[in-house]
Amino acid sequence: MSLMSQKLQAVHASIQAAAAAVSRRPDSVALLAVSKTFGADMVLEAIAAGQRAFGENYLQEAVAKMAAVALALQAGPDAAAARPLLEWHFIGPIQSNKTRPIAENFAWVHTVEREKIAQRLSEQRPPHLPPLNICLQVNISGEASKSGMAPAEVLAAARAIVGLPRLRLRGLMAIPEPTEDLQKQHAAFRQTRELLQQLQAELPAHAAQLDTLSMGMSADMAVAIEEGATIVRVGSAIFGQRERTIQS
Repeated sequence: MSLMSQKLQAVHASIQAAAAAVSRRPDSVALLAVSKTFGADMVLEAIAAGQRAFGENYLQEAVAKMAAVALALQAGPDAAAARPLLEWHFIGPIQSNKTRPIAENFAWVHTVEREKIAQRLSEQRPPHLPPLNICLQVNISGEASKSGMAPAEVLAAARAIVGLPRLRLRGLMAIPEPTEDLQKQHAAFRQTRELLQQLQAELPAHAAQLDTLSMGMSADMAVAIEEGATIVRVGSAIFGQRERTIQS
């Protein structure tokens, strides 16, 4: 078993343990491998170990990496066989001038924090692609340095965005303020879950599709799962510590 396989297996075991602790099915939590700043070679290792969903923060880096991965898979020894169906998620801040390549290249966007961004993604999503899955980023801890809309703004934004063509509003994404206080961790993730439940109640026609809570990373993944996370975003536990930062 490769080192990558061992790391992924360990992360999945942690997910299963956290889910079991609150009587959730392990398959109710998806693992998003955060591959930002790591090269295509590392992504290919993860693919070989069975990982299919990858999260990227920096657009220019991501698009080049996605092309390199696709080329490597096409040229590989199993090129004639069915290639793995990969899912790319954009999880970084979004500037208005970058919405088109995001809309054209990704299956998910976790970081929509303005109605304008959602409108641009909707207009620029190619019609031959499936609807773009999006999450509203909520600044659940109210940090001045963090992106995301205030909790009080989420319902109005969801009402405006949920009907946009070529988009599918799936739920919320949050990055709570880092803390080792478990009670504070639980409180932030619980507030995010309750906010999603409010959206489901206020938008009953769309409640079934509002099924996603993207929250929890390597350090607080277990608590996030206990509070209802459906996608956990894990980087360092899979790929190791980052040594560089690539700007988009």
